[in-house]
Amino acid sequence: MLEVPALAWQLPALFERSDFVSLGSNDLFQFFFASDRGNPRLARRYDVLSPPALNFLKGVMRQADEAGAQISLCGEMAGHPLEALAALGCGFRILSMPPASVGQIRTMIRSLDLAELEEFIDDLVVRPDHSVREVLRGYAIDHGISI
Repeated sequence: MLEVPALAWQLPALFERSDFVSLGSNDLFQFFFASDRGNPRLARRYDVLSPPALNFLKGVMRQADEAGAQISLCGEMAGHPLEALAALGCGFRILSMPPASVGQIRTMIRSLDLAELEEFIDDLVVRPDHSVREVLRGYAIDHGISI
C-alpha cells in the first residue's frame, strides 16, 4: 500500500518484491500536503486536483509502467467522478471504490476518449494553479463526459 509520499522514491525496489501495489489516496494526499484532511479550516488548501498532486500520480504511474507493475488507486479519489477522471488521465486503469460509486464511475469512463484525456492532463500538471478542478470540470462538460 503506497500511503506515504517518500515511498515513491523506493518504488523500483517495491515493484521487485510485490505482485501489485495499491495507492491509498486518502492517507497519501494527507501526508503529501502535510495537512489534516479532516480539518475544515484547512480544506481549501488540500486538493488532490492540484498540478503537483497530479504530477506526482503521473510519476508513480510512469514508474509502474517502466517496471511492468500493476498498480491500483483506492480511497475517496477513486469513487468520485471528477477525481477518478483525473486518475485515469494520469494512467491509472484499476480503481477500487465503494459499490455505490461503481455505476457513476462506469458511466463516466464510457463517455470519455482516454487518449485525449491523457494529453489534456499532461497540460494540466504544468500549470501554476492551486487547483485545476474547475478546468477539468469544464473539460468534462465540453467533451460530454458524464461527471
